[in-house]
Amino acid sequence: MLLAGDIGGTKTKLAIYSPEDGARAPIAEQTFSSQAYDHLESIAQAFLEEVGVDVERACFGVAGPIIENRVDVTNLPWVIDARTMEQELDLESVILLNDLAAIANGVPFLRPDELHTLHKGTCDPLGAVGVMAPGTGLGEAFLTWDGERYQPQDSEGGHTDFAPTTARQVRLLSYLLKDMAHVSYETVCSGRGIPNIYRFLKEAESVSEPDWMADRLADADDPTPIIAKAALDSECELCTLTMDTFVSIMGAEAGNIALKVMATGGVYLGGGIPPKILPLIKENTFLTAFFEKGRLAHVVERIPVHVILNPDIALFGAACHGLELGGRLSIESETIDVTCPEPES
Repeated sequence: MLLAGDIGGTKTKLAIYSPEDGARAPIAEQTFSSQAYDHLESIAQAFLEEVGVDVERACFGVAGPIIENRVDVTNLPWVIDARTMEQELDLESVILLNDLAAIANGVPFLRPDELHTLHKGTCDPLGAVGVMAPGTGLGEAFLTWDGERYQPQDSEGGHTDFAPTTARQVRLLSYLLKDMAHVSYETVCSGRGIPNIYRFLKEAESVSEPDWMADRLADADDPTPIIAKAALDSECELCTLTMDTFVSIMGAEAGNIALKVMATGGVYLGGGIPPKILPLIKENTFLTAFFEKGRLAHVVERIPVHVILNPDIALFGAACHGLELGGRLSIESETIDVTCPEPES
């Protein structure tokens, strides 16, 4: 029996899987507020006591770099150590994965109905695959084919230097550098980044903020969903311009990933944000920025781009990895499609 988890800065989702039922049929599943607990062990103990199921192994996708099976969680004051968890939870083994590696693990197992294709391109069924996930932060990973299966590769690409591609984005970078020693892509292309863009447009670009929007944001714990919804509803010019800038930056960085790993197998957008703002991504802004790669524009124009619609892809990927590490994931029991899905009608 496997305990799998998706550990994020906002929420932690845990589930238990049996080798017989596989990664698509959890025996039990529950979501916890990460901020309400001091460490992962207390969440796992509470969950296991409540469901009353004995587990032998665990596999967790965690937001942060995994070094020697230990991680300082990026957006939480947690340190997770696999050996400590093995002892405290009395488990045979605990595997820690970067959260984007967990998502990447699940990509080859996705069904066509769990994807929205933005650009069909020309897919190499055994080519490298890029994964980008704007959520609370910005995660990146990629997959390479080893002759038998896709292997996920960790990355901390979301923390690389932000490279503006327009005059306005240059001004955005200059504005943020006044208060920050380092401006990464995560600073402008994540749930944390959207309010930074909004503030820049309001303060430095003098885009008017309606009084009703100021009132909404004043009472909000998290301004990002409010800004995004106002843009989707076309009720606030400042919000629309904020999300347009965000989508353009996301498209440019997705194109960067495509070139850096030569993602001829496609680029997949995960995370909590892309599915929620799909109407904005489906406009020309994203693909225009994705394609604008100068002399290599013809290369990225061939690369497929998909949005992952499965909201539990990180948990699913961690379960796939955990079951497979135990030698108990039956390849025949899962639909593995390494070719490009047809675009939605």
